[in-house]
Amino acid sequence: MDFVKAHPGVATALAYLAVNSILDDDNEEGAEQFKPAATDDEFLYHDGSERGEENEEVQRPEGSLKPVEKRCYKCGDTHPYIRGQPFECKTTTKKSVLSPQIRVQKPQEKAQKAEIKTGGKNIPTPEEETAYVLGLISRAREAQKVAEGYSQEEVDRLIRGLVWSCAKDDSADAIAQLAVAESSLGNYSGKLTKISKKTRAALMDIINDKSVGVIEEDTERCIVKIAKPVGVIGAISPSTNPEATPVIKAINAIKGRNSVVISPSSKTKKTNKLIVDKMREALVKMGAPADLVIGIDQPSRVKTNVLLQNCDLGLATGGSAIVKAAYSSGRPALGVGVGNAVIVVDETANVEDAAKKIRISKTFDLAASCSSDNSVVVVEKLYDTLLNALIAEGGYLANSHEYEKIAAVLWNEKGNLNGKAVVKAPQVLCKMAGIDLPEDRTFIIMPETGVGREYPYSGEKLSVVMAYYKVKNFDEAVVLTNRIQEYQGKGHSCGIYSNNDENVIRFGLETKTSRVMVNQPQSISNSGNLWNGMPQTFSLGCGTWGGNSTTENINWRHLVNITWLSKPLPVPKTLPSDNELFGADIIEM
Repeated sequence: MDFVKAHPGVATALAYLAVNSILDDDNEEGAEQFKPAATDDEFLYHDGSERGEENEEVQRPEGSLKPVEKRCYKCGDTHPYIRGQPFECKTTTKKSVLSPQIRVQKPQEKAQKAEIKTGGKNIPTPEEETAYVLGLISRAREAQKVAEGYSQEEVDRLIRGLVWSCAKDDSADAIAQLAVAESSLGNYSGKLTKISKKTRAALMDIINDKSVGVIEEDTERCIVKIAKPVGVIGAISPSTNPEATPVIKAINAIKGRNSVVISPSSKTKKTNKLIVDKMREALVKMGAPADLVIGIDQPSRVKTNVLLQNCDLGLATGGSAIVKAAYSSGRPALGVGVGNAVIVVDETANVEDAAKKIRISKTFDLAASCSSDNSVVVVEKLYDTLLNALIAEGGYLANSHEYEKIAAVLWNEKGNLNGKAVVKAPQVLCKMAGIDLPEDRTFIIMPETGVGREYPYSGEKLSVVMAYYKVKNFDEAVVLTNRIQEYQGKGHSCGIYSNNDENVIRFGLETKTSRVMVNQPQSISNSGNLWNGMPQTFSLGCGTWGGNSTTENINWRHLVNITWLSKPLPVPKTLPSDNELFGADIIEM
């Protein structure tokens, strides 16, 4: 109770969880009190596989796993089994090879399973879900027609009000508390920083931009550029950044006089509802239609796909599956790529400064960001010195046995990241792996030597674990960076700690990446921060390297149509002679 008194938002967050739990059709980690007696995830397929959440396809090395108890679909009893292996049904003594999707079920059995899975709730049909989302889009379209007539001053007032509704102290505290309680991802301080400070910085970054009417005049070319709204933006909000993403996407949409419909992760739908409710209330107070911002309260794959297929522009932030869905929706879309940031430390780096900033980046919000330092590549000369500095900053140097134990927990039997192990405190992760980690350690240093599926730590980890590589020189560092990102994370971002301008430029020239942070904490810099000039966003384009259409930090400029108004030049241009244009060397070929 003392903690609740110290944090006023806790009571609001807990009350919000309780009030909205009746709407919950998911069994979410960190909200055990809202679970049915048994969930579908607790049952075992008779082919030895599990039904679980989809995660990024990141492979782990093969290794033995401890047997765990799972309930059998066939007999209803629990049996010990090793993940990914066939098992013996102890009740029937008959080796089971059938999947529940293909075995024949009695009507009563189907009804019982449906009751267990849904907790007795009425689940809408795909047709009902489709109609629901189309209704939201229709409402958003009507609201957008009103916004299309707004002046620059009116638009800017709206986005100021939206940010204030969520970033003021009591709101920010409640949102941060709820985001952690609902998702069990990250920590309170990281969530509070993002909803309180990141949203303010994002507002500051665009508040003085001209986004209505004539936004640019090029007198030399006699070109006038006029901004016009896209319409309805279909925005996806991920579970890793559920607190600030809805706000930042909403203000960028409305800056361009658009409306936005936000589809959150099912893990953070209550957080999204709290945020959207606050923004809608603020819009009404300012005399604007509440439907300029709409949230999907009960998200599903069907609803998300319908949104992406019927909005005017999709803005997808999340895993590769949702980005792929956006690009294959048949509608224009902006997506992001997979992160796997590689940080190079050359022989000219300030070791203490690099260690401190790597720690800040790696531990922020328990590495919820895809921009977190996943691999640190160090030249041989500084390898031991930097390692000692990282340990002094709170790092824990893992040994070869711990390498295997943590890998067995961090990746599941299919080689995907384990959703129950990511974005956790290092002590929690290590406890899951059977390792006793001292309380003063804040991140894990995992020595790594290779790249690819056989070397799991070379990929994205979404955890406070970073791979640590040794190379002979800077040339090898560049080559290894490209190898790692060819495996995962190509086009996203890299970082370098160096005081050699030539190396810095070479790193930018020779890596296939959209953004390079120089002597900065990576995860809180590449999406924009007060100490650099990067545009503020939580949507990072990865270019064609990462399967995206842009390499830029996505903001309102990507959410408007531009009309180019062209006037005749005072003096028409004339073609130069062939000698001037082509040169004698080309003409004489």
